[in-house]
Amino acid sequence: MDKKYSPATLAAHLGRNRKASAGYVNLPIYHGSTVLYDSYEDLMASPEKRRELYQVTYGRLGTPSSFALEQAIAEMEGGFAAVTASSGLGAITSAMLAFVKSGDHILMVDSVYHPTRHFCDTMLKRMGVETTYYDPCVGNGIEELIRPNTSLIFLESPGSQTFEIQDIPAITSVAKEHGIVTAIDNTWATPVYLKPFDLGVDVSIHAATKYITGHSDAMLGIITVNEKHYWTVRDNVVELGQCAGPDTIFLGLRGLRTMPTRLQQHWKSGLEIANWLLECPEVSRVIHPALPGDSGHTLWKRDFTGASGLFAFETHETSEAAVAALINSVELFGIGYSWGGFESLILPAFPNTYRSVKKWNEDKQLFRVHIGLEDVNELKADLEAGFEAMNRAIRA
Repeated sequence: MDKKYSPATLAAHLGRNRKASAGYVNLPIYHGSTVLYDSYEDLMASPEKRRELYQVTYGRLGTPSSFALEQAIAEMEGGFAAVTASSGLGAITSAMLAFVKSGDHILMVDSVYHPTRHFCDTMLKRMGVETTYYDPCVGNGIEELIRPNTSLIFLESPGSQTFEIQDIPAITSVAKEHGIVTAIDNTWATPVYLKPFDLGVDVSIHAATKYITGHSDAMLGIITVNEKHYWTVRDNVVELGQCAGPDTIFLGLRGLRTMPTRLQQHWKSGLEIANWLLECPEVSRVIHPALPGDSGHTLWKRDFTGASGLFAFETHETSEAAVAALINSVELFGIGYSWGGFESLILPAFPNTYRSVKKWNEDKQLFRVHIGLEDVNELKADLEAGFEAMNRAIRA
């Protein structure tokens, strides 16, 4: 769009085409594999021409709906273009594989989403790619970890489960000096609350399963890329056979339209719950970047324009019986993995089972919560009932 619009307006209008949708507000769902060419000349076009025709050659390479979603996300995030994948992890692994080969070395943030870590420790290791995990708070100290064969630096800000905010510009500045590609998992902030390309990042990855889709009913990944690396990533996604199904794409487009509005409520309710937890005697610490007392607050305030509903808190009590009592007694908070939907979730988290650079507090129990769209006072009451059950278990 020519004018500079707000995220809410962009989300409502980008990727829509009245001519392509016969005047309807939403694009139709394109179920199909075979795409017919207009002529022999198009069929026999040169590789360069065929690249231009990616949008009209075969269903796995995209449909008008997938191109609409990709264009909308890329423009909202400030990237050159985007490509969809079958899941968030599919987007992560496809993007990483575009920049590594046997004998390479990568730098991976120690607080990364665990399936990403597992991919590094298994498949990349079998491929002959070495991974060094680094402290999420390293900043420009990342330079000391770079080797001659370092090809990729991967960021996730805030970190999964423990929510450290990384100094993104410091890391990307060092990476550019050494000619190293940088990629970030931007699922928590979405294109609404963080513009990683303005901070020097080359590739931004989303588990669109979360806030973009927003209703806990689809698996979807999206990779946004700068112009320099777009075709490297897109070709790799195609070569790996990655593609998102047509119904999932439709759900992604539907969720996108309301994402900025939903995020405002997630942010508001999440911060209210976080401040309330600070006053609970059972809680020893609340980890939320938007709280002024959080260790990452200064960087969050500098680089982000908002927060989502996902954060963590620690309790003084760590016994399994007490943890189980809290988890089993809540009614509104679901017990399940993932997040970003309309519903609130809670899980105990155990960072020390996988982190390797800096150990987490072993004398506290960490809980990860996602604050959904329910009434915030009722969510407080639900957690309060959980704390009461925890206290009864302690006294038993």
